Amino acid sequence: MQDLSAFLATITALRGISGDEGPVAAAIAEAFRPLCDAVEIDAMGSVIARMGDHGPRVLMTAHEDEIGLMATDVEEDGAVRFTRVGGVDPRILPGSRVTVHTEQGPMLGVVGALPPHLLSEEDRKQNYKMEKLHVDMGLPAERVRALVHPGTPITLYGPLKPYENGRFAGKTIDDRGCVAMMLRVAELLQKRKLEAQVYFVAAVQEEVSGRGIETSAYRIDPDLGIAIDVTHGEMPGCNPDSVHPLDKVVLSEGPNIHPRLHKHLMELAARIHVDVKTSVCPGATATDADGLQLARAGVPTALVELPLKYMHTTVEMYAESALEEGARLLAAFVAGLDDQWEELLCY
Repeated sequence: MQDLSAFLATITALRGISGDEGPVAAAIAEAFRPLCDAVEIDAMGSVIARMGDHGPRVLMTAHEDEIGLMATDVEEDGAVRFTRVGGVDPRILPGSRVTVHTEQGPMLGVVGALPPHLLSEEDRKQNYKMEKLHVDMGLPAERVRALVHPGTPITLYGPLKPYENGRFAGKTIDDRGCVAMMLRVAELLQKRKLEAQVYFVAAVQEEVSGRGIETSAYRIDPDLGIAIDVTHGEMPGCNPDSVHPLDKVVLSEGPNIHPRLHKHLMELAARIHVDVKTSVCPGATATDADGLQLARAGVPTALVELPLKYMHTTVEMYAESALEEGARLLAAFVAGLDDQWEELLCY
């Protein structure tokens, strides 16, 4: 079995902001190749890996893209101005390190902002705004202007590190932690005789639109769909109804989720002793489950979630046990499908 923390350390460090997922897609495809019957990268940049050659088509997806930044201008003094790609909160940026992906390769920079000593009393009362921040690459202005142009991608810098009690933290666990979960599912299924076809999709552009899963699901035309994404782990000061224990697998329920498929997964989890918790999503889930459910004529869809602290920062923290247990549940689900699979959807 592959060391998933080592795999995650590799893929979270690779460039892959929404719409520019090429480097991370190539690494994910390479990891799935020894395990699957066919692996390809589609026209949008999503990785599609297939296992099995008959039976119902199960589409399992986690997204490979990450939030990040994009250069908009270079000032006369070499300061790189930028905008966000996806949900980057400007409050986390001052003092952080970033990687500027120039045409000559990646270069480190820091996000600079005026220190409190140089701010007016009124400005000190307010949060930093994106337009007031810049990236300092430590280079002469003319060199920066030669390397950086509008549209240059800039990724957050947060190498994956181990912590106590089986916790890990770094950037882009949303959602490459769930890509790692899918990889473990493929490993667990590799030596099983399957009566189903499973398509592992590392989808693009979830952070900005969900376009990747829409096109992949249209192409695959699945009979069943399972989206895997992160959810909020327990943190101080949070409403307990909106967060979940870091060491539990979360199964969502709501209008985007097929109720019988959810019930089947809950019962399966109880049988194989996977500790799960239900999340209530009364509207859209804001994950790729939304687009997957609506593909073609509609797909019975479930949503499995990995609890995560400090989402959309460079220190997203997860519990390794929840990742492994989520994979065990999903592998058992696929392995248990047979030619009577439609009965589990019937009331």
